[in-house]
Amino acid sequence: MLKTGEKFGAFIVPTGIGASIGGYAGDASVWARKFADISRLIVNPNVVNAGGFSGITDNMFYVEGYTLNSFFKGEINLKPSKNNKIGIVFDKSIPEDVLNVHINTINAVKTVYGVEVTGYEITDKDVGVEFFMTDFGTSVGKVKNIETLKKSAQKLLAHGADTIALVCMFEDPENDNPDYANGSGADPVGGVEAILSHYISKELKVPCAHSPAFKDYSISSDIVNPKAASEYITPTFLPCILLGLSNAPLIGGDVNIEQLDYLVMPFDSLGSVPVYEAIKRNIPVYAIKENTTVLDITNDNLHKSDNIKVVDTYSECLELIKNN
Repeated sequence: MLKTGEKFGAFIVPTGIGASIGGYAGDASVWARKFADISRLIVNPNVVNAGGFSGITDNMFYVEGYTLNSFFKGEINLKPSKNNKIGIVFDKSIPEDVLNVHINTINAVKTVYGVEVTGYEITDKDVGVEFFMTDFGTSVGKVKNIETLKKSAQKLLAHGADTIALVCMFEDPENDNPDYANGSGADPVGGVEAILSHYISKELKVPCAHSPAFKDYSISSDIVNPKAASEYITPTFLPCILLGLSNAPLIGGDVNIEQLDYLVMPFDSLGSVPVYEAIKRNIPVYAIKENTTVLDITNDNLHKSDNIKVVDTYSECLELIKNN
């Protein structure tokens, strides 16, 4: 519980593992927002990011994966923050027309929401992002020149930015997982996006999130699964990360892991740092059976912990926490 007397929880859906809820485009937001109505809530960007939309609320802490792990390990505290100054790093390989669409997007978000963007930098080298699907159905990738992101980010921080948004050039992912549009399988770019944001968070100790850029920024007229729909009606995915980073907690402050009341996870993705640390610290972990992934890491086949409570639905879990 926080010093204010509020309940304090974490609602996590790991990226790139084909979660049936939260593995697409902001499709876990509806539940995260309900949990944020009853407690202050940590969410990873994957939960609320939805292209031109965002499920973020003022009662959420938007925390990227590397920082999230550090928080659960007790290595860092979080400092609630509003109206952060955002610096944006663009991949040198982004064509001018694509860059212009992103600049218009920045200006639109600034105008409508009052988000403060200090400026942008273009990397000295092409970042060189590659991504692919594994035989297990998870998304992974590699980055050829990841250090060039750090150099540009440092310039933005020196000019007053509090947080860093990354925009790297990606090839069209549709051939890597055509089922994604139909609501099955993992987001093909999720795994390598985590590599990019983890790197900056680790190296520079600031909130960070990534948005992919594609050469084809036209809007599709195909009818897709509702879970993926928000990504098919926007030319860029930048708005959601700008809205998240604007109110992301900074490193420091007095919000620490000892105050956390609960952790909510998909049923079969219980192999992460937050789960291990929550068990170690006697923080209840709710594993939601209706949310399955391509993994098979359950309480029965790994932890066998009484601290993990298997619950059928998010709705049932919400009531349990509300009445606890």
